[in-house]
Amino acid sequence: MMDKQQIAERYRAIQDVICSGLEALDGGATFAEELWQRDGGGGGRTRIIQQGNVIERGGVNFSAVHGVLPAAVKQAFKVDDEQFFATGVSIVIHPYNPFVPIIHMNIRYFELNDNVRWFGGGIDLTPHYIQPEDASYFHRSLKSVCDAYSPAFYPAFKAHADRYFYIKHRQETRGIGGVFYDRLTPEKAAVPWSDIFEFSCGLGNAFVPIYSELVGRNRHKTFTEQQKQWQYLRRGRYVEFNLVYDAGTKFGLETNGRIESILMSLPPQAQWVYDFKAAPGSAEAFTLSMLRQGVDWLEQ
Repeated sequence: MMDKQQIAERYRAIQDVICSGLEALDGGATFAEELWQRDGGGGGRTRIIQQGNVIERGGVNFSAVHGVLPAAVKQAFKVDDEQFFATGVSIVIHPYNPFVPIIHMNIRYFELNDNVRWFGGGIDLTPHYIQPEDASYFHRSLKSVCDAYSPAFYPAFKAHADRYFYIKHRQETRGIGGVFYDRLTPEKAAVPWSDIFEFSCGLGNAFVPIYSELVGRNRHKTFTEQQKQWQYLRRGRYVEFNLVYDAGTKFGLETNGRIESILMSLPPQAQWVYDFKAAPGSAEAFTLSMLRQGVDWLEQ
């Protein structure tokens, strides 16, 4: 098991690789970086890319923070220790074209002491328009990363993503899911610490190849103003999930995180339309029909 500083350095390097890959993919915009320090301990690098050829706005954040764990978080984690360390990389990309999906990734490590520590994270995809062939490619790619470490990972983490990325008040999933894991330890994973860490890095390194393929398939598709308005509605659902349910957002706010970095996941523009109904038989209606748990995307 690598120590926490070595984990942080690997994650920092993954941020660099992903930013370089996204700049090459976009072909126009570059990342602006802001270094920040957290009151209480640690800091990070917030990198924002916007108004590019493909990406309307995106963020690739790295952080390594430490300090006193707030009482509310201690209670939620059911722990007594106060001094925590957390490091990770978090990504959200909002594209211009409605046929290019929103993508999110997070890999993270949390430690209180030698007995209380874990890895978490995952990747999920939120298409504005669900295209089964793209969904199948996405899930097959994630399964390949998972299978390199354990055949049990993909089915367990896919089911976890279905449960986690669910907007209860809408009774729909945020998108087509992906893989998600939390508080992963050797006892839960049935693999050693080193494999869990390498798995998390494997997800990080898979991000650019997977998203580049999806962007390449869809970036040049033409779209109408009506389809753009639909994109804004789907972004609204994304906002609802992140502000109401997202654990990372809550943890960041409760641990006095940097607000601009925490809310970089929000799109530059979104809409809410009262009692919207998709036209029967439309691509929008098909997308809504597929926003449910338990879909076997590998067979699409």
